[in-house]
Amino acid sequence: MNTISNKKLIGFAAYSGTGKTTLIKLIVKILNKSNFKVSVIKHAHHDFDVDKAGKDSYEIRKSGAENMLISSAKRWALMHENTNNSELKLSDLINVLDTLDSDIILVEGFKAEKFPKIELYRKEIGKGFLHTNDENIVAVASDSKIDIDKNIKVLDINNPQEIVDYILKYLNIAR
Repeated sequence: MNTISNKKLIGFAAYSGTGKTTLIKLIVKILNKSNFKVSVIKHAHHDFDVDKAGKDSYEIRKSGAENMLISSAKRWALMHENTNNSELKLSDLINVLDTLDSDIILVEGFKAEKFPKIELYRKEIGKGFLHTNDENIVAVASDSKIDIDKNIKVLDINNPQEIVDYILKYLNIAR
């Protein structure tokens, strides 16, 4: 089993409404323009379904298939039913992505797991910092000037290129 520590992976930690998904979308676009293969792992706190009722793939899954892989010329998707209703660890999900040859894996969520993260901080959200309780936060991206006592890099949340540059340097990835 591979460990999280040897991966080209960085996460984003923030309170709801801070703009994690919006920033990740911008970062993915910038990385794609530089021809990086980017994968994203997002944790959902609720039940979700990417399939549509009435479609063959949905009906096959609902009949009891634990895994349903659907493919076309444009994309493929693997739907896996967690029959024991337990959350997978981030390392398990990374192992699934290992076969896809990603240059960089971005992670949204999995706050309790130990891997490098960038904290997103917006003063108007009205919440405190996360890095004070998470030694895995390596940088804070904020929309306001902040003073941090720790040896943590401060980034501009409104400058996704600066954040991409930091990620590439932190992960030691050449352009």
